Amino acid sequence: MRHPVALIDYRAGNLASVRKALGAVSADVVTPSAASELRDVSAIIVPGVGHFGATRVLDDAWRGAIRDHVGRGRPLLGICLGLQWLFEGSDEAPDLPGLGLLEGRCFLLGEHAGTERLKVPHVGWNALALRRPSRLLAGLPDGAQAYFTHSYAAPPTADCVASTEHGVAFASVVERGLVFGAQFHPEKSGDVGLQMLRTFVALARQEA
Repeated sequence: MRHPVALIDYRAGNLASVRKALGAVSADVVTPSAASELRDVSAIIVPGVGHFGATRVLDDAWRGAIRDHVGRGRPLLGICLGLQWLFEGSDEAPDLPGLGLLEGRCFLLGEHAGTERLKVPHVGWNALALRRPSRLLAGLPDGAQAYFTHSYAAPPTADCVASTEHGVAFASVVERGLVFGAQFHPEKSGDVGLQMLRTFVALARQEA
């Protein structure tokens, strides 16, 4: 039986590159045009780059369908802006709620660093400091390098399984049950990113 991974297109950037990376790990990918199409997928990925306001396109129908998917015990992965959307909200668009599956609000990196010399956006390679065991990061070593490009970040709450330093520590990977998020771009992070996506796809097949 076909159990594809749904890649959500809300016109926020990096869809093609994420689709290509998923193809490299042999994932069967669909891009649903309506929230109702999420009923039959094995996993959902919410990618994205840019302003938190772009998530406004994910209206009540999409939010409800994604929450129902999680409620059925199926995996969800947010990438970059998609990770931030998993939280309650972001200071980048204070009036716009996130999905609220994880507690906390995303913040501008420079405002918490205590130095005017911090370069924002944070762009380039940086280390993942593992904080606790993680299904998503299985097999990856502490200090693995990943590629980032972002100005806002999520706080390192109890759901943080890997953090990264850029003036201040932020959550670079989060995990609660089958809800996952990566602030870095796996599609630009070489073998580290592909291994994480391969693990996510394997989890989706287990839960299908």
